[in-house]
Amino acid sequence: MSNNIWHLLIIGRFTLPALLFIFLRPNPILGQETIPTVNGSIPIEHLGFTLTHEHIMSNFGKDQSETSLYNEDALFEQVVPYLKKLKSLGVNSIFDCTTAYFGRRIDLLQHISDSTGIQLITNTGFYGAANDRYIPPFAYEVSAKKISEIWIAEFQKGIDGTEVKPGFIKLAFDEGAPSEIDTKLFVAGILTHLKTGLTLAVHTGDNPEAVDQQLKLLKKHKVSPRAWVWVHAHKVGDIDRLLKTAEQGAWISLDGANTSNIVQFTETLVRFKSQNLLHKILLSHDGNGFPRGGEIRQFEIIPKALIPALLAHGFTKKEIDQIMVQNPKNAFRITVKKTD
Repeated sequence: MSNNIWHLLIIGRFTLPALLFIFLRPNPILGQETIPTVNGSIPIEHLGFTLTHEHIMSNFGKDQSETSLYNEDALFEQVVPYLKKLKSLGVNSIFDCTTAYFGRRIDLLQHISDSTGIQLITNTGFYGAANDRYIPPFAYEVSAKKISEIWIAEFQKGIDGTEVKPGFIKLAFDEGAPSEIDTKLFVAGILTHLKTGLTLAVHTGDNPEAVDQQLKLLKKHKVSPRAWVWVHAHKVGDIDRLLKTAEQGAWISLDGANTSNIVQFTETLVRFKSQNLLHKILLSHDGNGFPRGGEIRQFEIIPKALIPALLAHGFTKKEIDQIMVQNPKNAFRITVKKTD
């Protein structure tokens, strides 16, 4: 029985006949492809307009021991109205990229989702960027397989003693040559994908060495690049490299949209459109609703400014729907994606 149903039962909102109807009716998602949100699985077709890389809240910059501690009243006061605003702008779903040991709090995400109507998808995985600041110490001591078993258990049994399951794997590489620990975590991510079908969204940015290493490891384990999202790819100046990688099946995430780069994003998307590769693009802001308790790092520019700019450049509503509705469903569809 879901937590929401227990709550309604306790406060007397349902009569016994109503409760019997709920429990005896056919499952509305039986036989459909689903994706887990923090408030239960939904048909993947219900994702709607989706932002695939945001942080509802995080304490990036604080010590690892403090990242899960929030001023909850201040958090809700700031984030709930903002997400309601996003909902009014047409945003249905958000993939929250704050990982374990980096500020992930399932209980707070549940409350925020309940209060706003925004569907929130959380993650499993560890964040390996920021000079490995948010990698738990035990990860250095155990094998990639042991780490993957932790992430697989979160998908199969739930996160932190809850029934909430992750909808994707979040990982990260530091700049420069891939380190041993970042590589180990990526291998753990591959092993997790092979058991769960969860997509790997990997903070990579403008790091061609890390891209080469990730693609090499995917190939070694016979996992298709379709299972991998190149996160922060908007930082890459070599658009041809992005196009070539997309042609291999990888997802290209332009997730730093803000008022200063509308032209850059538009030009990149025009290039992808010219190569018939719009179906491999994901768009987001890397926003943060409560960064260390500070002011919101916005995630509203795409519906308010970027989409109007794209329409002005000849993009059709169908093409916008492809990017914002169809692509997130296809990128994060939970299925093992082996090489052909």
